[in-house]
Amino acid sequence: MSGELLIESRGAVEIATLNRPERLNALSEGLVDELNAYFGGLAERKEVRVVILRGAGRGFCAGLDIQEDRSTDETAVLRTLRTQTSIGNIYRKMRACPQPIIALGHGAAAGGGLSLLLASDVRYGTPSFRCNAAYIRIGLGGCDMASSYFLPRLVGASLASEMILTGRFIDAERALRAGLISEIVAEDALLDRGLALADEMLATAPWGLRLSKQALNLNIDAQSLDAAMAIEDRQQVILSATEDHKEALAAFLGKRAPEYRER
Repeated sequence: MSGELLIESRGAVEIATLNRPERLNALSEGLVDELNAYFGGLAERKEVRVVILRGAGRGFCAGLDIQEDRSTDETAVLRTLRTQTSIGNIYRKMRACPQPIIALGHGAAAGGGLSLLLASDVRYGTPSFRCNAAYIRIGLGGCDMASSYFLPRLVGASLASEMILTGRFIDAERALRAGLISEIVAEDALLDRGLALADEMLATAPWGLRLSKQALNLNIDAQSLDAAMAIEDRQQVILSATEDHKEALAAFLGKRAPEYRER
């Protein structure tokens, strides 16, 4: 590990910090490898129930570090394909991991950095937050790193097209109005706001939380209302048979905090 991704444990919550502040946390090969390893390993780490993702320094993430020397003995097209696939795998793993991801955006989130936010489950931003789908500004297509998948689903087709076809930045107020972020939070309160939300998530049954993220993932592309409800019915039948469901009911009726055992 190169130390470009810092992990801090706070009980069942882990804070993952992009740690290249001198490069606005741009995605180097080392950071890409660390993000892939981290999010890819979360499925086997049930002791971690919620992840908070943030950036060190002046901004969240400036996207791909285009100044990094990535030269190898590969042909240019294969090298580019490897880079595309490696970065893209981060977002796949973020959506596949069972832990909810709370992203804390401050300063700029550009290109692949924007996609780190889009692949998270909940996003908060500071007043300084701004984001763009930067790719078209460097002579590439505007659709990259799952932006054409996530953005229309989050903000609608019109704003998604505006961002993707121009590469223009939108600020925190517009991101809030569009539903891209849930709340604008003062920078000195941002981590506490993320931790407070994580605490609310930790108050739920562990398997209920995991399966809820899974159902949200599946149902955003559900073929029909019936298909979506079949997923919901499946998870409710499974969870209703758990000991944690009985404990949650007893705790609710007894006006006490539940003690979950993941059984």
